[in-house]
Amino acid sequence: MSLFRKPQPLAVHVLRDAPELVAGLRRALESATDSERPGLERALALAEDAAARPDAELRGRWVRQRLTAAGHEGPADSVEAIKILRRAEPGLTLLQAVTYAKEAMETGASEGGEGAAA
Repeated sequence: MSLFRKPQPLAVHVLRDAPELVAGLRRALESATDSERPGLERALALAEDAAARPDAELRGRWVRQRLTAAGHEGPADSVEAIKILRRAEPGLTLLQAVTYAKEAMETGASEGGEGAAA
């Protein structure tokens, strides 16, 4: 192992369709009937909320989903959780798995979990 290795980029890329969804909902609202408007307005509010979420929160949710699927019930940043993540996604480096697990712990409280629950 070399001390001069180039740092690895994060392997999990967050794909965001929310901006297109928000734009589509806004267009639909322009021609909506009175009966359609409340539902479209609610959908637009939800889509705008999703679009505003930071990438770290989305990666944290991804981690919690992987851990839940594997039956892990402990903290997302435990050694066992890191092993599970690396088994689930063989391309993850140790640093990437630890980074994502920390993001899951940091964002888990805002979603009402302890980091391992989805």
